[in-house]
Amino acid sequence: MRSNAKVSSISFDLLNSSQKKQAKQLHHLLAEIQLPELENDCHLSEFPLKVPKHFAKQIQLKNPTDPLLRQILPVNQELETNEHYKKDPVGDLDKNPLPSLIHKYYGRVLLIASPKCDIHCRYCFRRHFPYENQSNNRAWHQAIDYIQADDSIHEVILSGGDPMSLSENVLLKLSQKIESIQHVKTLRIHSRTPVVSPTDAAQKEWLEWAKTTALNIVLVVHCNHPNELSTQTHELFKRYQQAGLHLLNQTVLLRSINDSVDVLEKLSHALFAQSVMPYYLHQLDKVQGAAHFQVADQDALILHQALRERLPGYLVPKLVQEVAGEPFKTPLYELADENGI
Repeated sequence: MRSNAKVSSISFDLLNSSQKKQAKQLHHLLAEIQLPELENDCHLSEFPLKVPKHFAKQIQLKNPTDPLLRQILPVNQELETNEHYKKDPVGDLDKNPLPSLIHKYYGRVLLIASPKCDIHCRYCFRRHFPYENQSNNRAWHQAIDYIQADDSIHEVILSGGDPMSLSENVLLKLSQKIESIQHVKTLRIHSRTPVVSPTDAAQKEWLEWAKTTALNIVLVVHCNHPNELSTQTHELFKRYQQAGLHLLNQTVLLRSINDSVDVLEKLSHALFAQSVMPYYLHQLDKVQGAAHFQVADQDALILHQALRERLPGYLVPKLVQEVAGEPFKTPLYELADENGI
């Protein structure tokens, strides 16, 4: 049986156990949002549908173009091939000197804290990442030794997967190991969990530790649309702020989801109302299976200019593209100048 199979073209009896589970989850989700006819537009894959209950409840009923639904539904367009879209679009594997460790930028390293996420975003640039042996105790020990030996590293970034998919005890122990390295001053965590499943991100003991650590702790959450925010996220962000965390947000620019100045303006205001500062607006990483989300660079630049005209500077996220091999995130304006856009 093919791992990438159109739901409408296969018999349930012919599916393996993993595919049957996917098919049942897809059927249940679409029944819940009253859009069963969308099954014909979906497929089963090695990157399966995964959506937490909180996020699913934010999806508007009977709306096939709902911006939250579009982010998680495994549509058949993902099966289309495009030579410009790759499995490793940002060059992670070229900067992966040890299992679990990615060292791209001066002064900071990224630690793959978990191979799991609470949600599977269809545009995820690591949807094809080989997580095997990338996040376990042995890999972490090697990574900690690597960081300890390089005193130019002042910041450790926990990513994945999603660090907050770890048990609280494991996240706390990993954070404390990083805290013990004298030259590390900042712990940065990138997580989608606080937005998509806030009850799973309410780490009590970890937050108590955060109040006492000498580390600067930066939490970069990932919210693409104002409809993702809720009273639950607001309450959680208050708790994070009380624990001394610096709260930032990164957004991915996605066609037919948030490629509108009205939506992005509303998102910046909604984030600020919940004590989160807009940080990055990412141009899509060209990962295999995500071409249908692409917004043309010229359109992105026009959109960002309109956003600058509407918002105060502190609420305008930086429009950037990650280019494999470059030592920093590149402002899209610079790439446009180079390419004559």
